Amino acid sequence: MEEMRVSDVEVCNLAYRGELEELKSRILANKSLATKTDQDDRTALHWACSAGRTEVAEYLLRLGVPVDAKDDAGWTPLHIAASAGRDDIVRSLIGKGAQVNAANQIGCTPLHYAASKNKHEIALMLLENGASPDAKDNLESTPLHRAASKGNLRIVQILLKHQASTNFQDTEGNTPLHLACDEERVEEAKCLVEHGASIYIENKEDKTPLQVARGGLGSLLRRIVEG
Repeated sequence: MEEMRVSDVEVCNLAYRGELEELKSRILANKSLATKTDQDDRTALHWACSAGRTEVAEYLLRLGVPVDAKDDAGWTPLHIAASAGRDDIVRSLIGKGAQVNAANQIGCTPLHYAASKNKHEIALMLLENGASPDAKDNLESTPLHRAASKGNLRIVQILLKHQASTNFQDTEGNTPLHLACDEERVEEAKCLVEHGASIYIENKEDKTPLQVARGGLGSLLRRIVEG
């Protein structure tokens, strides 16, 4: 059977496959391998996060490897663990002081990925440890934009509970409510309006969320606002 190879650095492959004993013996023989970077500027820790190899990640963290190392796209181990839904590893990384508001090359924080991938536990952990609910990526999009667009109601609720701003506009002028209406996310749209999202803000196409809404959603939202 072909062994899984994701990297041109063997300890990275071992980390990805979860082969802890072999990884340990390699690193004992050569300490520098613990932090060696591969063709994607990833370390063994990045790959352990990717595959959800909790024991490997915890071993590497005990060795004191850099917790916030960035790969060639600016992803830290925490970005990868949050995006892949690795709750235990996220907890360990945060415990070792990982920067919860680290931004990658497109400006996204780990919370952006937790929000779009619908990872409730991870979103909560990040927010409770200082992640900004209003972090903006390079398109001025916040985690709330992501969750509203994807229809991740529980994440929308978690972000609002942590004081996420409802009316930030992305580079297209869209608020999270515009995106919820455009994607026909009825419960998410109602939730946003109940928490102060404006139905009157115009996007770059001069459309309000009500004008973007289809079916009966627009009149439903208007009724909520007018009480």
